[in-house]
Amino acid sequence: MTAPLPPSDTVQSSTTSPASHEVPEPLRNDVRVLGEFLGRVLREAGGDDLLADVERLRELAIRAHNGPDAGALAEAEELVAGFSLSRAEEVARAFTCYFHLANTAEEFHRVRVLRDREANLLPHHLAPDDSLPSAVAQLADEVGEDVARQRLAELEFRPVFTAHPTEARRRAVSGAIRRIAELVAERDLRYTGGMSLAENDRRLLSEIDTLWRTAPLREAKPSVLDEVRTVINVFEATLADVLPAVYRRLDDWLLADAAGTTAPAVRSFARLGTWIGGDRDGNPNVTAEITETAAAMASEHALLELESSARKTAHGLTLDASGTPGSAELSALWQRQRGLSAALAARIAGDAPNEPHRRVVYFLAERIAATRTRNADLGYGAASELEADLAVVQRSLAEAGATRSAYGDLQRLIWQVQTFGFHLAELEVRQHSQVHEGALADLAKNGVDGTLEPRTVEVLDTFRAIGAVQRRYGVLAARRYIVSFTQSAEHLAAVYQLAEIAFAGVDAPIIDAVPLFETFADLEASVDILEGALALPQVQRRLAENGRRVEVMLGYSDSSKDVGPVSATLTLDTAQRRITEWARRNDIVLTLFHGRGGALGRGGGPANRALLAQPPGSVDGRFKLTEQGEVIFARYGDPVIAARHIEQVAAATLLAGAPSVERRNSAATERFTALAAQLDESSRTRFHELVKAPGFPQWFAEVTPLEEVGLLPIGSRPARRGLSVESLDDLRAIPWVFSWSQARINLAGWYGLGTALAATDDLDELREAYAQWPLFTTMIDNVEMSLAKTDERIAERYLALGDRDDLAQLILEEMALTRQWVLAITQSEAILSRRRILGRAVQLRSPYVDALSLLQLRALRGLRTGEAPEQASDLRRLLLLTVNGVAAGLQNTG
Repeated sequence: MTAPLPPSDTVQSSTTSPASHEVPEPLRNDVRVLGEFLGRVLREAGGDDLLADVERLRELAIRAHNGPDAGALAEAEELVAGFSLSRAEEVARAFTCYFHLANTAEEFHRVRVLRDREANLLPHHLAPDDSLPSAVAQLADEVGEDVARQRLAELEFRPVFTAHPTEARRRAVSGAIRRIAELVAERDLRYTGGMSLAENDRRLLSEIDTLWRTAPLREAKPSVLDEVRTVINVFEATLADVLPAVYRRLDDWLLADAAGTTAPAVRSFARLGTWIGGDRDGNPNVTAEITETAAAMASEHALLELESSARKTAHGLTLDASGTPGSAELSALWQRQRGLSAALAARIAGDAPNEPHRRVVYFLAERIAATRTRNADLGYGAASELEADLAVVQRSLAEAGATRSAYGDLQRLIWQVQTFGFHLAELEVRQHSQVHEGALADLAKNGVDGTLEPRTVEVLDTFRAIGAVQRRYGVLAARRYIVSFTQSAEHLAAVYQLAEIAFAGVDAPIIDAVPLFETFADLEASVDILEGALALPQVQRRLAENGRRVEVMLGYSDSSKDVGPVSATLTLDTAQRRITEWARRNDIVLTLFHGRGGALGRGGGPANRALLAQPPGSVDGRFKLTEQGEVIFARYGDPVIAARHIEQVAAATLLAGAPSVERRNSAATERFTALAAQLDESSRTRFHELVKAPGFPQWFAEVTPLEEVGLLPIGSRPARRGLSVESLDDLRAIPWVFSWSQARINLAGWYGLGTALAATDDLDELREAYAQWPLFTTMIDNVEMSLAKTDERIAERYLALGDRDDLAQLILEEMALTRQWVLAITQSEAILSRRRILGRAVQLRSPYVDALSLLQLRALRGLRTGEAPEQASDLRRLLLLTVNGVAAGLQNTG
C-alpha cells in the first residue's frame, strides 16, 4: 500500500518537471552560436533532410518537455520509429555533439563568472563565498590566529584518480572539445568583429566539423596504460600549474604586502594519488608489469615538469654576484656539483658568468634530467635531495637581500617538488581479500617454490613490483595497499604475510594495508575489525614508524547497492563516528578515505558541502577521496575551475573542524537520532522489497541497457567480477548506477527515501531536520538533483520493456512519492526552483536528453524483441551511440 502524501496545500502535486530559470545572455549567446554552427555542419555533411529531421525531433522534444502537450512525446516517438537505422544513428550523433557543445559553453561561462567576480575586487579583498582565505579567516575568528595557522600547516587534501569506466567519450572527442573551448574563450576575450571574428568563425566551424566527423565510439576498450596517459594529460594541462597557484593565492592573502618578500606562510597541502595501474580488484588487465610501467610513466612526466620549471627559474635568476653574492653554503653546493661533472659545470659557468644562483639552478635542472634518464652518476636519489638543494639557493638569495627572487618562481618550484616528488602521484594497489585468501591457501599447499596457481604468482609479483617502484622512486611512490571487502583483521594480516613471502623476509617493501569497508555488514563490523588489526605486530611496527597514522577507506558505491542510498548514507555516518571514537581512544591519527563516485548513487554531489556534514572529529584537517571517470575532467580539466574546486574542498576541510560546525553537527546527530533510525529502517525495507523480489536481476537487465553498457569500450575494467545476470551481488556499482541513469530513472540515487519520509508522518519534524541537520540537508539536496535528471514518462517506457508490472509500479510510485516529499520539505513548487545554476544546466539539456532516450528505446525494443535479428548489430551500435549521448547530457552518470 502506498504511504500517504504530504498535505495537498504544501506543494503542487502535479509538478514533475524541474523549475524554469533564466539563462544569462552571454551563455545563451554562446549556446546559440555553437548550435547554429552545428546546424551548418549538419547541412553540409548530410544535407537539408538531416537537419530537418534533427530540428523536427528537437522541436517535439521541447514541446513534450516544457508544455502540457501530451501528444508531443508520442509524436516524437513515432518520428523516431520512422527513421532508418542509419538516419537514427546520424540524429543520435547530432544530439550528442550538441551536448558536448552545450557543456563546453556552460563550462566556459563558469570560468567567465569566476574571472568577472575576481576582476571586480580590490587587491587582497575576498568574495563572500567559500574560498580558502575566507575559511582561514573564519577559523581564526573562532579559534584564534595561532591555532588557525597551525591547522593550516597540518592541512591535507589527497585526491586519488581512478579509471572506473564512467568517462564515456573518446580521448579524440575530448581533444576536439578542448580546442572548441579555446576558441569560445578567444571569442569572448579578444574578438569583437571584422576579420578577426570571421577567422574565429572559420576555425570554430572547422573544429565542430571535426567533432561531428570523429567516430564517437572507440573500436576497442582502452588499455590500462591508455587510462594512465589520460590522467597524465590532466596533470600536464592543469594540475602542474594550478596547485602551486592555489598555494600562492592563499599566501598572497595571508602575507598581504609582504607576499613574495618573506618565507611563505603556506605549506604545500595537496598530494595526488592514483589507482590507475594499481587497482587489480576484478581487473585482470592490471598486472605487476603494468604497475611498474604505470609508475615509470608518471615519474617521467613529473621529472619533465620539474626540469622545465627548474630551467625557467634559472633563466630568470640573472642576478650578478656583485649585487647578490652567493652564500658560503651556495658555494659549497656549487663545488659539490663540480665534483659530479666538471665538464658540465664549466659549460654552465660559461653560460652564466658571475651569476652564482643561476648556474647552481641550471645544474639542478641537469641533475633532474639525469634522474629521468637514469644516469646514476649525475641523477638524484630522491626528491628530498633536490628540495634540500633548492632550499640552499633560497637561503642564499634571502641572505643577499634578493627576497623577491628567493620567494618568487623559486618557491613555485619548491612547492612543485613537495607536491609531486619524482613520482607525480602515489600509486595505490587494490586487491580483493578473497584473492589473498586463495593465494595463502595455495602457498600453504604447494610451497613458495612449488607449482602455484597463476593468480598466486601474480599476487606475489605484485608485491615485488611495489618493492621495485619503491627502490626506484621512493617509498612515497607506492606504499598503500587497499584491501577490498575487508571483513576481518586476518584480511589485513594477509597483505603483510604475502609481502614477507614474496621477499623471503628480506628487504620487503614498506606497506600500509588499508581496509576498505563497503557493505552494510562490513561497515557495522568496522570497529571490531580495526581493534583486531591493532593486535597485529606488523601494524604496531608501522604505527611506531609513522606517528600512529592509520587510513580507513569507506565504500559509498557498494553500500548503496547493498541497502539503498538512504540507509547507506546513515550507515556511513554512523560508521565514521564510531571509527573516529576508536581512533581517539587509541591515540590514532586517522584519515578517512572516501570512495565516492561521480553519480549521486555512488556518494557523488558537491564534495565541499558533504565535508561540512561529516561527524565531528572525523575530518580533522585531512580529506582524501576518489575522483572518478568524467568527474576528473569536470573538476580538473580547466585551470580556473580546477583551482576553484581545490580551494572549495580545502576550505571545507579546514572548516569541518571549526567549533561552530562541529557543534552544529553534534547537536543535530543527537537531536535527530530517532528520526535517523526510522529513516534507515523504512528505506532499507522498501529497497529490499524491490531488489530482493524474485526475478529482479533479470528484469533489471531487461529494462535498462545493463548488458549493452558492458559492451561499451569505455574502460579497461570488466563490468562484473564474474557472475551472470542471475545475481546482483557481484555486479559492480558503476554499471548499476550507469544503467539506471541511462533509463532516466536514477533509482540508485533516491529509491526508498519517499517511503521513509512518509513513514515519519511529521512534515514539521522533517523541515526542522532539513534546516538544522547538515547530513539530512545534503541528502535531500542530492536527491533533488537526482530527481531533476529523471523523467517519469520516459521511465515508464523503459520499465515497460519487462513483463513485471508489479516492479515497474513500485518504482513509479516511489519516484512520485519521493518527489512529493522532497518538494514539501524544501517548500518548493518545482524541482531545483531554489538552485538557479544547477536548474539552468538541467533546463538546457533535458529536452535533448529526452530525444536521445527515445532513440535508445527504439534500439532497446528491437534488441529485446529480437524481431529483426539481421539488424541486431546496427541496433546495438545505435544503442551504444545513445549511451554516449545521454552520458554527455546527464554529466554525472557514474
